[in-house]
Amino acid sequence: MASILSKNQKKKQDYTLKELKSLGSDLLSSRAHIKNLPLLLSFISPESPPQFVVESLLSLQSFFTPLLSQLPSTSSSSSTKRPRSEEDDDDTSNKKTDEDPEVIFNAWLRSKLDEFVKLLLDVLVSQQSEDTLRDIVLGTLMEFVKLLNAGRFHSSIFHRILNAIIHSAVDIDVFLDILTSKYVKYIDVRYFTYISMEKFVKTLEASAVVSADRTVIEHSETENESKDSLELSIRKIYQVLSPIPPPQKQAEKSDHEMWSGSDESSSSSEKPKDKKKKNKDQDSSLLSPTTIAKRMKLKFTKAWISFLRLPLPLDVYKEVLASIHQTVIPHLSNPAMLCDFLTKSYDIGGVVSVMALSSLFILMTEHGLEYPNFYEKLYALLVPSVFVAKHRARFLQLLDACLRSSLLPAYLAASFTKKLSRLSLSVPPSGSLVITALIYNLLRRHPTINHLVHQETVETANEANSEAEESNECRPKTNKNLGIDYFNNQESDLKKTGAMRSSLWEIDTLRHHYCPPVSRFVSSLETDLTVRAKTTEMKIEDFSSGSYATIFGDEIRRRVKQVPLAFYKAVPTSLFEDSDFPGWTFNIPQEEGKC
Repeated sequence: MASILSKNQKKKQDYTLKELKSLGSDLLSSRAHIKNLPLLLSFISPESPPQFVVESLLSLQSFFTPLLSQLPSTSSSSSTKRPRSEEDDDDTSNKKTDEDPEVIFNAWLRSKLDEFVKLLLDVLVSQQSEDTLRDIVLGTLMEFVKLLNAGRFHSSIFHRILNAIIHSAVDIDVFLDILTSKYVKYIDVRYFTYISMEKFVKTLEASAVVSADRTVIEHSETENESKDSLELSIRKIYQVLSPIPPPQKQAEKSDHEMWSGSDESSSSSEKPKDKKKKNKDQDSSLLSPTTIAKRMKLKFTKAWISFLRLPLPLDVYKEVLASIHQTVIPHLSNPAMLCDFLTKSYDIGGVVSVMALSSLFILMTEHGLEYPNFYEKLYALLVPSVFVAKHRARFLQLLDACLRSSLLPAYLAASFTKKLSRLSLSVPPSGSLVITALIYNLLRRHPTINHLVHQETVETANEANSEAEESNECRPKTNKNLGIDYFNNQESDLKKTGAMRSSLWEIDTLRHHYCPPVSRFVSSLETDLTVRAKTTEMKIEDFSSGSYATIFGDEIRRRVKQVPLAFYKAVPTSLFEDSDFPGWTFNIPQEEGKC
């Protein structure tokens, strides 16, 4: 046997491409050359030259495609063998003699087809394979997905394809480029992708629980390896889910194009007429626009909700929060299912809370979510770093929207106004501009806090009058509380900040800001904001994405009527004038006898 195998191996190595092509043509011509099938399968390997793999692949695909409708499924072939093993020993010999050779032959062909699929998957995810070869192999596998299940989508093979892609060492972008460009446009491909992703998430959750139990006994190295592999799998699942277009609310024919039904002639021509009628009746109900929309939305929801339960890495976490309000929430069957995920994200603090605010605001305003202490958490997010964050524009627009209601209590509006006013002293000029716009809108919406624009620091007017009556001398009166700000910037309870007793003195300091646009823009607060008919709200989106570059660009484009020039009517004789420093002299005394 060993000598025979060695001869076969030598023959395989000595085959040329022309001989390999003749083997494939002989296999397609007659059953007498069926022995060429295992030999062609041996060339489907990552170690084989790419041209040999492609030639064997094309021959085997041409051989198996016409026989797909005749081959038994894997489950049926195994189930037919079970009752035979349960028969009596006396009857098994008679059964074997009476068994049809055609059934045995088809079962053997089915096993070779399964081997062919397995070899194709190995070539697909091998690091030695080229991108063009991967494209051809994936196209062959997708053809089997279309045709192998009697014209219906073969979800098992498709699940194996995605499983191999996710667990492969090759960069997943190589496979995603092929899938998104050729197959994601088909609705059944998207449908079964959601199902496969949900299965992958469940297996990851189970493996995470098992690894958590093992870490008590095993070393920290294995724990780090398991965490790295888990994070890598999570990233790949997100990369598969994110480019899939979400289900549309209104059904369109272009959106309902199916991969399994794109070539009906090869699969449906061999079916009887009565089965055609039954399948048409079933497909008419399954492919109705309302049914497709409901099922797609249900699978979309299950896939994303199960994915968001995983321990997401920080970079994936931020990417999800940045786009979830546009790509996920509008297409869920029940958006309220995200309340746990978003509230936990909002409680984390920092940049994560800023990014979760957008989605949480949608659930509160459109889906009736009640979140306690929402404004306290929003108040805590007002720190100088938020005005230079990447997603500051969206956050500032949502901040303005959250404070738009006229039903907000006065202490809450005053606390936010005073907090923003204090931040204007420590943020870049672009932050001072948007803070001024926010304060302008708050003062216009809430007339009860307009006294913050200018409020004396005396405690009561009666005390001031009594002091005026008691003092008969003509001397300036000083207040013992002069310069005290009752606002507590470190207080987290909005009722105890003392903002109602304070004033917006910080805005007055912005009149002398070093950046001219800031000092000019502060003058907008001098108008009487209580007269709402004469004023309009400022659009925060015009200021929320500002930076040093935008301010500089606006100043360059600005037409200035008066330009300061270094012009003197008389030539100056000294660096400073006497009026600049009263009481000082800058004359150098000259000693006698010296010029």
